[in-house]
Amino acid sequence: MRCTPVLTLALLILASPAGAQTLVPGGPSLTPSAPPSLAPGFSPQFQPHSLPPVQESPEGDIAYGAFQRGYYATAMREAMKRIDTNSRDAAAMTIVAEVFKEGLGVKRDPEEAARWYKLAADRGDRQATFALGLAALEGRGIPKDKARAEALFKTAAAAGHAGALYNLGIMTIDAEIQDFKRAADLFRRAADLGSNEGAYSLAVLYREGKGVPRDLAQSAAWMRRAADERNSAAEVEYAIMLFNGEGVAKDEKAAAKYFMRAAGSNNPVAMNRLARLYASGRGVERNMVEAMKWHVLARTVGLQDEWLDTLLNDLPAPDKAAVEDAVRRFIGN
Repeated sequence: MRCTPVLTLALLILASPAGAQTLVPGGPSLTPSAPPSLAPGFSPQFQPHSLPPVQESPEGDIAYGAFQRGYYATAMREAMKRIDTNSRDAAAMTIVAEVFKEGLGVKRDPEEAARWYKLAADRGDRQATFALGLAALEGRGIPKDKARAEALFKTAAAAGHAGALYNLGIMTIDAEIQDFKRAADLFRRAADLGSNEGAYSLAVLYREGKGVPRDLAQSAAWMRRAADERNSAAEVEYAIMLFNGEGVAKDEKAAAKYFMRAAGSNNPVAMNRLARLYASGRGVERNMVEAMKWHVLARTVGLQDEWLDTLLNDLPAPDKAAVEDAVRRFIGN
């Protein structure tokens, strides 16, 4: 179950394409999106899972299995039965906390969620410890307290929680005295435990030469790992690296595939870049209707592109109607 991002990661790739890029004859310019400086906005994309994903619930764990399958009333009932039987059942307490935090079949209650998270954290549940740290970081259900959040993240990280390691890396960068070397180590450890956000952030540090030697090949390798794990920002960044041949062999067709995947997940930057590829026939067969579909979708969320606007205005009326139909079909998906 995903929770709302707390620390937003921005690689500052949302600048207006028309203003930020120089068009080259015969095709789009897909310049790398690295900011000139990591201050003030460098904080890698934060997308924690409130409960770790599993393929199957633990044998005999009815509450957990019901939660994973969306039967929240059953999950709550079975979790409470377990707690009545065993007052130290931290895993069951974490399920109850999650139900209250998200308002899953009950009224959303951040304070009650925080209370259950604390009960579970006090009994050693690392996921509850992490979630309580998020609550302290946000001031959600408990007073906002960055120091307490950091302490809780450290406890969860010591127990091998990838999200806690990742957040500690972000806090290290957000600190008054930044320590990129420590952040790189934390991101690497998070990535090794399966965090695609950690892999993405480490890729950015390798690209920028922050905390690690600048190494585009390493950056591309970590970026691909995050992209292949469906981190949307990494999909865009890796596609740009592929298109430009930065740290990896130039491959416009492969770049287009990563843009397509990210665009299909509603990433506006990917939509804009994919529109440019379709408009110029780079990496994909030229298709103006498909190009303008993605352009219109990106434009609706604020990504302007004067070059694509001109192409759209010049389309014949039947093609414009086809674009409108394509947009409607995409939105309806």
